[in-house]
Amino acid sequence: GHNAGARRRQLMSLGFCWDVREPKFQQFCDALRHFAHLQGSDDRPYYPLLIPSTFVVPRDDECWPKELWGYRLGAKCTAVRSKELYIKNHPARKQVLEELGFRWRGGNAEMSWLRVSHAAAVYSKLHNRTLNVPVKFVVPEPPKRYAGDWPWPKNLWGLPLGQRLKGIRVHGDYLKHADEAARRRQL
Repeated sequence: GHNAGARRRQLMSLGFCWDVREPKFQQFCDALRHFAHLQGSDDRPYYPLLIPSTFVVPRDDECWPKELWGYRLGAKCTAVRSKELYIKNHPARKQVLEELGFRWRGGNAEMSWLRVSHAAAVYSKLHNRTLNVPVKFVVPEPPKRYAGDWPWPKNLWGLPLGQRLKGIRVHGDYLKHADEAARRRQL
């Protein structure tokens, strides 16, 4: 009617949310930003965030804002990729996620490859550019009371690198992928 503009302004002054998904999208972005901060990549735009699909923000963890405790960030990432949650018909939101380092492809399989290739690179560097890893080799944690720089990043500790590389040699694991040639060159 004739007073539609006044009503719209009145609703806007009250903080009316025209898009009910916007607060949820902002919460998702806040969680991504905080994850990037904890990963040490918040100062590097477009740095890929490696978020496991099962990742849930831990409760009672002072490193995270209380309002995000229990937030199922990994599941939200999967839903954004597979169902276009929050981004359908919103190209600007896609751009925001890309700037935060959100990965469109992948999920667990892609992250697993990134961990294996990262661990292989560290092993190779430590062994004079030789990647002859014993099958039973597992990426070690630093010994207790270790004071020096540990060459293995924390996110790789416990990775059964020997088994993963055996799977590549014997079964072609990680190579049945569009990037097979690039992955072979990388190894």
